[in-house]
Amino acid sequence: MSVSYRLGVDVGGTFTDVLLLNEQNGEIHTAKVPSTPTDSSVGVLAGIEKVCSNANVTLSDITHVMHGTTVATNTVLTGTGAKVGLVTTEGYRQVLQIARSFVPGGLGGWVIYQKSEPMAPLELTIEAQERVGADGTIVKELDEVSLRESLVTLSSQNIEALTVCLINSFTNPVHEEKIREISSELLPGIPISLSSDVIPEMQEYERTVTTVTNSYVRPRVESYIRNLEGELQSRMEGVTLNILRSDGGLASAASAANYPVNLLMSGPAGGVAGAIWVASNAGYKNLLTLDIGGTSTDVALVQQGAAQLRRETTVGDVTVRASSVDVRTVGAGGGSIAHVPELTQALRVGPQSAGAEPGPAAYGNGGVEPTVTDANVVLGYLPSESRLGGDMTIDASAARSAVEKIANGLDLSVERAAEGIYNIVNENMFGALRLVSVEQGHDPRDFALIAFGGAGPLHANALGKLMGSWPVIIPPGPGVLCAYGDATTRLRNEASRTLIRRFSTLVEEDLIREFWKLAENAEKSFAGEETLTTGLETAFQADVRYHGQGLSLTVEVDLKDKRGVFEGIAVDFDMMHEKLFTFALPAEKELVNIRAVILGEEANIQAQSVKPGSDISAAKSGSQSIFVDGSKLQAEVYRRDSLGSGSLIIGPAIVTEMDSTTLILPHHQGLVDDFGNILITPETQD
Repeated sequence: MSVSYRLGVDVGGTFTDVLLLNEQNGEIHTAKVPSTPTDSSVGVLAGIEKVCSNANVTLSDITHVMHGTTVATNTVLTGTGAKVGLVTTEGYRQVLQIARSFVPGGLGGWVIYQKSEPMAPLELTIEAQERVGADGTIVKELDEVSLRESLVTLSSQNIEALTVCLINSFTNPVHEEKIREISSELLPGIPISLSSDVIPEMQEYERTVTTVTNSYVRPRVESYIRNLEGELQSRMEGVTLNILRSDGGLASAASAANYPVNLLMSGPAGGVAGAIWVASNAGYKNLLTLDIGGTSTDVALVQQGAAQLRRETTVGDVTVRASSVDVRTVGAGGGSIAHVPELTQALRVGPQSAGAEPGPAAYGNGGVEPTVTDANVVLGYLPSESRLGGDMTIDASAARSAVEKIANGLDLSVERAAEGIYNIVNENMFGALRLVSVEQGHDPRDFALIAFGGAGPLHANALGKLMGSWPVIIPPGPGVLCAYGDATTRLRNEASRTLIRRFSTLVEEDLIREFWKLAENAEKSFAGEETLTTGLETAFQADVRYHGQGLSLTVEVDLKDKRGVFEGIAVDFDMMHEKLFTFALPAEKELVNIRAVILGEEANIQAQSVKPGSDISAAKSGSQSIFVDGSKLQAEVYRRDSLGSGSLIIGPAIVTEMDSTTLILPHHQGLVDDFGNILITPETQD
C-alpha cells in the first residue's frame, strides 16, 4: 500500500510552520521558513518543498493540504480590502453609518473614540425600491428599471465587489437573488455577496456589516486561494486544498473563497484544534489552551473535546456575525516590553512589543528594550543552548543590559527586576484565562492546561499554579502545534435562519423539519468533495431567549431527546442562563435563530508514540543556574528528543527542543507520556 500524507500549514507574522503527517502511522516531519507578508503563498510553497525534502517525501504523495491563513484578517486590519458597493432597501442607505450605539473603552471612551469608516462608503451605496415583510410576503415589488439605472451609475465608480443586503431578506431572498441576476449582467466579473447567502438572520446592521466584510476581503482571499490551489495542482496533481475556518473546522477551497468572512480567526483556531487533537490522545477532554507568541497570548476553553464557540468574530474594531472559537487575546508575549512610568513608578509589561525586528535584546538584532524574553534569559530559564525560532542564538549580555534599565528604575537587582517582569506578564495571561473560565462559570481546577507557541512552555508551569489547572501539558513541537491542528481537524459547514417563535406556538414536528432543511443546505458545500459524502455528522443549535428579553444564548439541540425537543432546549437554556448570570426566570422561552452544523469524517490518523525510556541520564545536557522566588537554584537541563515515555523529570528543570524551551519549577515534576507530551504536576499530587 502506498504511503499518503496530510500537510498542515500555518502562516504567522514571522514564521510559516509546516507539518507533514503520515496518514498510516502518524509519523510527523516539521519545517519552519520565514513568512512572506507580501504574498503568503511564496512562504507556503517554500515550506512545503523544505519539509518534503527533509522527509524524503515526493510531492505526489501528499493527498491533502490544510491551511490556516491570516489573509482575511490582515486585509481587515490593514484596510487594504476591495472597493465595495452596497445595495440596500430604500430608506436604509445609512445602515452602516448608524450602526449600534456602542463605544469601546471605559467611561471616557467616547472622548477619544475615532470611528472607522465603513467598508462600503455612503457614496457607493444605492437603494433598491422594494420591500419584503417580516413574514416574507412581498409588500412592494422590486423596481428593476430604477435599479438598473443605479447600478449603471455604480459601475462607473470602479467598484471591486458588490454587497446586496435588503430588509427582511432572511425570510424571503427573492429580491436579493433578482438583484444578483441583474448585477451579474451589468457588472460582469464583480463578485457579488448576498446577505441571504452569507448570514440569513435577523438584525439588519449585523447582517449588513457581515456581508459587506465578506465582500471587502473576498477578492484578495479568492485570488490567494485560486493562485495557491493552482500552484499546488501543478506540483501535486489531485491534491485537495482545505482552509481552516474561524470555528476550528475546515472549509473547501471553493467555500472559503466565496465566504471568506468565516476565515477571520483562522490563525488562532488552528492552535486550539491542534491542542484538542494532542490532548485527546493523551486522555484529556477538558482543557484551557495557552498559545504564547512574540506579541500576544491567545487562550480558549475546551469542554468535552469541543472548543467553546461564540456567534461573533471581532478583528480590530470590526465585529461580524460568524461563528468562531472563543479565543481571548492579551498583549503579552515574548516580545512584550517592560517599562516603569515616571508618574507611578510601578512596573508595567506590554502591550507594546519589540516585534520580530529588532526583537528582544537577546535576539542580537539590535534590540535594546527590556522584554519578557530578556527577563527569561536573565532568570536562566532560557539557557545558552536554547535556539530562538529554531536557529537564533541567545545574546545573554545584551538581555542583561536591557533588564538593567528596569532594575535601576526600581532600585532592584537585575534578577529581581527580571522576576518582576516574569510575574507581571504571567498575571496578564492569568487574567485572560479567567475570562474564558471563571467568568464563564467554569472552575479552572476541572481543566488541564495545554501550553504551546514558542514561549508557552516557559510560562505554563507558573500559570498552572495560578489557575490550579493540572496537569500542565507540553506537547511535542509546541511551536508548530497550529500546523498540527490544521492537518488533523475536520471539514465543517453550517446553515442558519431566523425563526422567532414562542415555544407554545410551535409544533415539534415542524421544528424538526426546519432543522433538517438547514442540514441539507449545509451539506451542499461538501458536494464534489470526494470521500466527504460519507461519515458526516450533523449537529443542531438554537439561539433561545426568554420572551421579552433582548439577549439570546446558543443551546445544543438533540432532535431525539427523550425529554422532548422543546423540554430539552428549555432545561438546558435555564441551566446555561443560571451558570452565566446566577439566575433563571419562570418565563416562556422563545426561539430566535436555528442552525444546522455538518461535520466531515474525522481523520483516521494514529498519534505517534515514543519509545520507552525511564532512564533520563542520557538526556541530560548540563545544568543551569536559575532565579526562582528570590533565590538562586541549580536546574538540570535536558534534551527533549532524548526523553522517552515514562521519563520523570524532577523540578527545577529545563527541557530544550528545536522550537521551544520548557521550565519545570521547584516542587513540580514532569512525566513524559506514551505520545511524548510532558505532563507537569505538583510533586504532592497523585
